[in-house]
Amino acid sequence: MGPPHVQEVPAVTTTPQAVRRASPRTRRKSTPAAPDPSAGFMPQREPVRLLEPDGTLLPARDDYPEPPVETLREMYRRMVVGRRFDVQATALTKQGRLAVYPSARGQEACQIGGVLALRDTDWVFPTYRESMALTARGLDPVEVLTLLRGDWHCGYDPAATHTAPQCTPLATQCVHAAGLAYGESYQGRDTVALAFIGDGATSEGDFHEGINFAAVFKAPVVYLVQNNKYAISVPLSRQTAAPSLAYKGVGYGVPSEQVDGNDPVAVLAVLERAVAHARAGKGPYLVEAHTYRMEPHTNADDQTRYRDADEVEAWRDRDPIARLEAYLRAKGVLDDAAVAAVAEEAEEYAAALRRRMDAQPTVDPLSLFDHVYAEPTPQLAEQREMVRAELAADAEGDA
Repeated sequence: MGPPHVQEVPAVTTTPQAVRRASPRTRRKSTPAAPDPSAGFMPQREPVRLLEPDGTLLPARDDYPEPPVETLREMYRRMVVGRRFDVQATALTKQGRLAVYPSARGQEACQIGGVLALRDTDWVFPTYRESMALTARGLDPVEVLTLLRGDWHCGYDPAATHTAPQCTPLATQCVHAAGLAYGESYQGRDTVALAFIGDGATSEGDFHEGINFAAVFKAPVVYLVQNNKYAISVPLSRQTAAPSLAYKGVGYGVPSEQVDGNDPVAVLAVLERAVAHARAGKGPYLVEAHTYRMEPHTNADDQTRYRDADEVEAWRDRDPIARLEAYLRAKGVLDDAAVAAVAEEAEEYAAALRRRMDAQPTVDPLSLFDHVYAEPTPQLAEQREMVRAELAADAEGDA
């Protein structure tokens, strides 16, 4: 039996008119591109920079306008005084006046820019390295150094200064900042909290928990990551495989930016935008500042074991103070007399700090029980009475 008969079907030529006459059900529609879920959250590929390392102004940008020149003059003054404070505190450590001191020299633009971007009613959540930022905010330097002297866990009044105690455990201030910022927002206040963070803190769980909470509840908090390239001795390459730390905000739905942390003008411009974003009720913002600490991690650290002198020397050419001074001189708002006046103010500040730190503090052993709880527990009161009785017995025996 032969093969079955197959009827040939003539080829169909589809004309534009035929397509127009086709049923909407049969007409093929183009699928619109899905929206990019990361849009609005991604940092720029290169850190924002408004000044060249030599202080030359780069072309103006619409996204980050230059801050007012008077603000930049004040920033310069605080940076110079802040560095002199930092150098003096390092010297006090060598003299035995401080138990330890983590220098922030080289990170002045981040330290001062962070506090200048805030109002007095905003809150700061510092790490142990933010002594310079706190003195620039107007806190008493002796009270700031009390923690590092070993007298108190915190020598200033956090509520009065809107400044949390300096945080020595890594990243716990990220959670504290998110909680306070959310509480302030819940009560209808336009308070912003700024949390200083080191690059090493972004490897801690508290960082991720804090930024996730802030994102979900739109807490008005700015996370300022000072990426100084080392978590003590651990280089950045051993901490993360991300293109930059700023990308860590994207996964939590947090807008992020990276900035040249040694460019004072850019740092202030980026932080002002971040603070405005948070204050407007849009939630948290993450800023990564690329900077470098010129001194060891603390006076107890041997930096020669993990970085060489050539690397440190290369960063001296990116000095944030020299950079801003060159720019302000070129703009005609800073001259030799003004520079000398600021330097003299810085020396007077350091001299006053030396005199006050030379005085031995009077320590009351019973103060150990103060400020543990707002309302002392029965157990704490019992312990306090035991110590008081022992001290009284010792005093009677010496009489």
